[in-house]
Amino acid sequence: MAIAAKKTDTKKSAAKKSLEKDKPGKLKTVKASKASQADGTSSSAKPRKTAKTTASKAVKNNKRTKSNKDHQGFDKKALVDIYRNMYLSRRIDDKEIQLKGQNKIFFQISGAGHEAFLTAAGLALKPGYDWFFPYYRDRALMLQLGMTAQEMLYSAVGAEKDPNSHGRQMPSHWGHKDLNVPSQSSCTGSQALHAVGAAEASYRASLVEELRDKITGFKGDEVVYMSIGDGTSSEGEWWEALNTASNLKLPVIFVVEDNGYAISTPVEVGVAGGDIAALVSGFPDLFIQKCDGTDPLESYETMKKAVEYCRERKGPAFVHTKVIRPYSHSLSDDEKLYRPEEERQKDAERDPIKTFAEFLMTEGIASSEDLESLRKSVDKEVNEAADIAVETPQPAPETALRNVYSPDVDPTSKEFDTEDGAELSGNAGTMVDLINRCLHDEMARDPRIVVFGEDVADVSREEYLDLVKGKGGVFKVTANLQREFGSARVFNSPLAEANIVGRAVGLALRGIKPVVEIQFFDYIFPAFHQIRNEVAVTRWRSDGETKCPLVIRVPVGGYLKGGAVYHSQSGTTLFAHTPGLRIVYPSNALDANGLLRTSIRCDDPVMFLEHKHLYRQVYNKSQYPSSEFMIPFGKAKTIREGSDVTIVTFGALVHRSNEAAKRLEKDGVSVEIIDLRTLVPYDWEAIAESVKRTNRVIVAHEDSISYGYGAEIAARISDELFEYLDAPVRRVGATDTFVGYAPQLEDFILPQVEDVEEALRELMKY
Repeated sequence: MAIAAKKTDTKKSAAKKSLEKDKPGKLKTVKASKASQADGTSSSAKPRKTAKTTASKAVKNNKRTKSNKDHQGFDKKALVDIYRNMYLSRRIDDKEIQLKGQNKIFFQISGAGHEAFLTAAGLALKPGYDWFFPYYRDRALMLQLGMTAQEMLYSAVGAEKDPNSHGRQMPSHWGHKDLNVPSQSSCTGSQALHAVGAAEASYRASLVEELRDKITGFKGDEVVYMSIGDGTSSEGEWWEALNTASNLKLPVIFVVEDNGYAISTPVEVGVAGGDIAALVSGFPDLFIQKCDGTDPLESYETMKKAVEYCRERKGPAFVHTKVIRPYSHSLSDDEKLYRPEEERQKDAERDPIKTFAEFLMTEGIASSEDLESLRKSVDKEVNEAADIAVETPQPAPETALRNVYSPDVDPTSKEFDTEDGAELSGNAGTMVDLINRCLHDEMARDPRIVVFGEDVADVSREEYLDLVKGKGGVFKVTANLQREFGSARVFNSPLAEANIVGRAVGLALRGIKPVVEIQFFDYIFPAFHQIRNEVAVTRWRSDGETKCPLVIRVPVGGYLKGGAVYHSQSGTTLFAHTPGLRIVYPSNALDANGLLRTSIRCDDPVMFLEHKHLYRQVYNKSQYPSSEFMIPFGKAKTIREGSDVTIVTFGALVHRSNEAAKRLEKDGVSVEIIDLRTLVPYDWEAIAESVKRTNRVIVAHEDSISYGYGAEIAARISDELFEYLDAPVRRVGATDTFVGYAPQLEDFILPQVEDVEEALRELMKY
């Protein structure tokens, strides 16, 4: 059966069969130091000049594939299958280019020139066993793992049957649940941290036995493949991933497919010295290999060593493979504008489709007639697949609304509502106390929960646990979690917000439930890319094939005196405008406990905002509820009943609004206050019911007034409840500035009781 058409769970390719007795997981141990010396590279911290690699020799001698009678253990049939996979990949590229010219598809980006290395990588790894975080050039890898030409062409036309995204993403944005390929985005390099998190899931399971049967695909020796082009090696998140993988000795194979260009920018412009392998040489336990990526046999030998190193849990591996890019970056690019013909011709001489065919004939493995017959067979397969694809329906328009959030777990449902009649006991605790209690309860209930972030552990050096009180977060919210549940489940992260969230994605993909902390909302923005482009959109872009439920706890807000510009921000609007993300914002201790429990048990990503000023206020304390106390999302709470005017608010403005209402009460004005408690979703029914009774409404929030969250509520009230209004909808918010350090400045900038009172009095004039 053709490689492209095989089903990996039922049949193996001939190449795989020839190596059945020599699977990657059963290879003899290769010492990293010896392998490094043999390949002319080193995993030591000291950079040094290396011997010429096979790749550089091949370039010099214009000889692409060594004559090796052993042929890496492949028999003739397997070697021909390698060529077939490479050629199939190239022909799918060519067919897509043709279809784009006919306006039958809408985008094309090719894997041309990378086919030899990627086919070899697929042979060295195990589909459906190992985990894969590829990038858009990795067509030949996906084919070798078991994806078919038909599936790829479904993707090209945006068909509903496309297994990558069901028509939601551009082609070559890989995702295949059966092959352990989570949905990949257009954001090059962001998957590096996901790969680390996926590998970390196995690492955590190796430390916590009760996790092992709860981690998706846990085998004990599975490895994680992630790849980028040479240009993406400039991304900071990729370096963060290398750092964590080396620090924890995680089984990640970092592949850089170096074709010399990042669109039009040559490698030496983006990479200091032009050699990324030299730059990463200081990472400890990183097994560094180079290879000529146009030679599939050398590539296989290199990948086999890297896979073995990771399977044996010695640390991560790094493979720098030199490939070519015979086509432009994409069909939106024309490489003739920046690459001279002479340079392009040199690449053409190294084209693996050409050189490996010559090798097969020279070695007597296949005749020219054999290869011509093979090519005709592949061409027929691709043409037939394309004909079917262009006739295959695209998704129905209304399916766009599918899988924004979990279709299986509804956090707004009665299942999550145990609030009414809840029994409380013990001494009253602050918001910090009740959040901490919830975290203890939930970690005891569910071993899948891990807590990490900056300074969240009691102490990183475990030998100090009996000598010191412990940190437990800068606000003590996570105090004693590490003592009770151990360092494998509660641990400190690097000071890198994208690292925290990106790793959490990878952990969540494999069934762990991360509850991570961003130390201050003001510093969340390095992670905004991960939150907006990965966390929130993963379920939707894969149409439910991939999900990453997690909780991001974030201390937020001002009113602290001295918090200033970088410790007082709110910024809720930025995140509320992100589909797929739930946002929770409690105003008191009891709500914080119940809403956090719902957030953890929810199947969606949740941003849990904890107002720093409210952490230890006396007026919002509560006794402790049971370990099953939950408040559903989208259920507002009427803090104060009234008949003359409604205030819709949340967070720190709840208490300030209540104080203002007390002042108006003395003048006979009855004010109703609705605490939203969750911002996404919010309780529109509660708002509408109140406004219909009071006929006047104020929306009050701490964030800047212009373009803010309150504008959405106010606009919807004006749109849907206009006939019930006796006065304009009024908003109260912060000035359109940042928060100043001097207390007098802060008081002016942030909305105070007096601001709410003034708005109430103005509204009552109507």
